[in-house]
Amino acid sequence: MDSSSGDSGRGGGTSLLSAWSAAASRRYQHLLDKATPHVLRRWAGLAVLALVYAARVWIVQGFYIVSYALGIYVLNLFIAFLSPQVDPEIQDLVAGPGPSLPTRSSDEFRPFVRRLPEFKFWHSITKAFCIAFVLTFFSAFDVPVFWPILLFYWLVLFTVTMKRQILHMIKYKYVPFTFGKQRYTGKKAVSTDDATLPSD
Repeated sequence: MDSSSGDSGRGGGTSLLSAWSAAASRRYQHLLDKATPHVLRRWAGLAVLALVYAARVWIVQGFYIVSYALGIYVLNLFIAFLSPQVDPEIQDLVAGPGPSLPTRSSDEFRPFVRRLPEFKFWHSITKAFCIAFVLTFFSAFDVPVFWPILLFYWLVLFTVTMKRQILHMIKYKYVPFTFGKQRYTGKKAVSTDDATLPSD
């Protein structure tokens, strides 16, 4: 009797925890869905969060390893944000199905499809800053290091990575931004944002 009642109690506690976790997950997803269309507000909030983190690191004068890891992670996300979903270089080697990037005015217009969409880019960076901020309250992550060296390494890595990305963009003739939907009229590309409706 005691054993069965103990098992049932543990099972009830587990089910209660699962229900609470599912409810919290649904609530969190609901908040994310509501925040999706507010691009400027989302990025403004992220900028405030980044300033708070920078102020925290400046005040405590430490956690430079955490900041360096955060910078590397953000750089990787940024490269994925600038990259097409289907790499033209890989598509040339493996002629598989998938959307290709238009390179001539006669090609059908296709919007730039990112490897990492804007919302996931913002969400990932926001989570990274939140985690890094929490880590600054644990002395185990405050590894003594000469921070100018880490800054120099990061700047070199940023320069090399961005140079490679820009050369890739030039080689395959794509721009990682889409300004409205375009249609081609003869040899001239016309954006629907600039098009005017015919007068009555």
